[in-house]
Amino acid sequence: MQQEPAPDTPHLRIRQDRGYTVLEFHGEIDIVAATEIGPLLDDATVGPAPRIVIDLTRIEFFDCSGLRLLFRARGRVLDRGGHLHLVCAHPLTLRILRATGLTRLLPPATTLDAALEQPEAASGTL
Repeated sequence: MQQEPAPDTPHLRIRQDRGYTVLEFHGEIDIVAATEIGPLLDDATVGPAPRIVIDLTRIEFFDCSGLRLLFRARGRVLDRGGHLHLVCAHPLTLRILRATGLTRLLPPATTLDAALEQPEAASGTL
């Protein structure tokens, strides 16, 4: 049975690319956006060995609610034996990711193509 793609929302677009589910965040990722994104993120990471890319290139604002989403995605993907890649090139967002130590756990690629070309051993696995 083929699963229908999740509907796009103002803060999230979900699509498939090269065997990965790409979660493309948009706009301001705050508590309101996180409330909208959380259930869709859970749906995307529910199966065995999910292959996920979270793309932050289209965000304008990112706070601790966004960090919680990233940690949540990482935990769910690792618990299910999957792989997670992050795309982020925005200097202020990278600064937040570095300050929290997330870049050590989930090294960001600068483009979607770079993330999709990474070996799976370099993804958010331990």
